[in-house]
Amino acid sequence: MPTDLLGREYETFPAPEPLRQHGPARVIAMCNQKGGVGKTTSSINIGGALSQYGRRVLIVDFDPQGAASVGLGINANTIDNTIYTALFNPRMDVHDVIQHTEFENLDIIPANIDLSAAEVQLVTEVGREQILASVLRPIRNEYDVIIVDCQPSLGLLTVNALTAADGVIIPVAAEFFALRGVALLMQSIEKVQSRINPGLEIYGVLVTMYTRTLHCEEVLQRIYEAFQDKVFHTVISRSIKLPDSTVAAAPITIYAPGHKTSKEYREVARELIARGVIA
Repeated sequence: MPTDLLGREYETFPAPEPLRQHGPARVIAMCNQKGGVGKTTSSINIGGALSQYGRRVLIVDFDPQGAASVGLGINANTIDNTIYTALFNPRMDVHDVIQHTEFENLDIIPANIDLSAAEVQLVTEVGREQILASVLRPIRNEYDVIIVDCQPSLGLLTVNALTAADGVIIPVAAEFFALRGVALLMQSIEKVQSRINPGLEIYGVLVTMYTRTLHCEEVLQRIYEAFQDKVFHTVISRSIKLPDSTVAAAPITIYAPGHKTSKEYREVARELIARGVIA
């Protein structure tokens, strides 16, 4: 039986059969208030891998930097309707905001710098924590998974994502600085669980930017001590192919399907399906 980098034995996850019917979607918040830990990269590439396994995937770009939109070939600065307009226009049909990418089964709701104003505007909104959930509600039956790529903060946008989500994936870079902020994130998740969304789960902690060094191995052990079996069996290696695929505006699973990092993201997608997180 194979073992992971932590020495845990696990069954290899089989390639799943494509689905004949779609929905209702599992909503996953990709969340960590520290920047540069691989949230957007993981959103795009897990979404890309799942779409290739026949799952209908919607990525919600919930970061004013709009990196997920750019990473899938969408120029959000030339689009009239983004997630920002959907949040503050309750009469808008969310279908008018969805952009179909050139990749089968993979759609995105884009974002641009306008979203940076949402944090202030949400303060005066009725039911301000639940606006994203209401935006996504009409389309949940059309997708198998909706991945919300959160911005690196713990403000109202992130609270909206946690309120709308069924569960959270926490990407953590294999470095000590990345560990420091996770305790704050856990406090935020617990507050949302106790006050707004009691069904919110932690689906897993995904270790990213791993290299075979003593430092990374020590950080990996520390992450495991904190999260135990919540840590995914697969670790995402640091790779120059990831920025290459971003420039090419394609998930790495499509841009370089035979690359080691592509295989790692496909393994994460298979683990999510095998664990029943996603149908």
